[in-house]
Amino acid sequence: MFFASDNWAGAHTAINERLMRESIRFAAAYGTSDLDRAIEQRFNEIFEREVAVFFVATGTAANSLALASVERPGGVVFAHSEAHVIEDECGAPDFFSGMRMIPVEGAEGKINPLNLKARMARYPQTAVHHGRAAAITITQATEVGSIYSLDEIQVVSDIAKAEGLPLHMDGARFANALVALDATPAEMTWKRDVDILSFGGTKNGCWCAEAIVFFDPAMAKELPFIRKRAAQLFSKSRFIAAQFEAYLKDDLWLELAGHANAMADRLREGLRASNTARLAWPTQSNEVFTVLPKEMMKAAQEKGAKFYDWLEPRDMPEPVGDDEALIRLVTSFATTAEDVDAFLSAIA
Repeated sequence: MFFASDNWAGAHTAINERLMRESIRFAAAYGTSDLDRAIEQRFNEIFEREVAVFFVATGTAANSLALASVERPGGVVFAHSEAHVIEDECGAPDFFSGMRMIPVEGAEGKINPLNLKARMARYPQTAVHHGRAAAITITQATEVGSIYSLDEIQVVSDIAKAEGLPLHMDGARFANALVALDATPAEMTWKRDVDILSFGGTKNGCWCAEAIVFFDPAMAKELPFIRKRAAQLFSKSRFIAAQFEAYLKDDLWLELAGHANAMADRLREGLRASNTARLAWPTQSNEVFTVLPKEMMKAAQEKGAKFYDWLEPRDMPEPVGDDEALIRLVTSFATTAEDVDAFLSAIA
């Protein structure tokens, strides 16, 4: 019963097998191999246009270097107050970009457009003392399991474009959001005026595979140097490309995300039927948040369930009682229906 994180899951068999095949051949280094080039072309096909792709090892690196590429002296970046770039990356986006992350409140882990405009108004391009607006970043799916609709993405991007700012999307769980919306990669990104994407594979069956995608290759001219300076240019980058080859082949990535989402749906259904636990708020991706008695939480842990307790978000719909706990449950490509049912039985 592993629900602590989709990072706890292993790598899919197809990805492991592809890595094994790659390990017995010679190929050019530093992103110049035939395989690297082929996967760059595959990204063009997936996104239905020419893009610039840069492989990195972690989601934090992807977010940090993507934002570093649009750095402005004195710049600030607007993100949801509970976004990963603010809460969980140890200041790496600030460190690598030289810019500050400015929190914007919003329900369900999503930036509220009115709050965004109000915050941006405090950082005009002439604000030499306070700093100036430089970029906006959104998380898809969000840190609390919600998903921006296509229209909601467009609203944020319209605000960005009105101010001449680039829009970045943290897509650590990009595939989960895509499947939940039943959209295409193009529809959820550049067709909604997203400029840069952190494309995550690690949480969805890869071993160590993330990519920074620029929908206008001209925006990426500095990224090769930024990546090298940040020690993210792998000499054997083809091993990241090999993972993506297997990941993207025959839409395996969407199949894996669909399974994770389906297991989360099964969890949600079981929790709705529970007379002791309750869903903390609605979610649409592979993250589920539930409130249950502390004694029930402890009992589930004693039976082998792995999960994290969670801090109450600022807009918690219903407060957590003194004898209750808020926990996060994350499903993955490796979660089984038996795992879900065992957990529901453990808290019954």
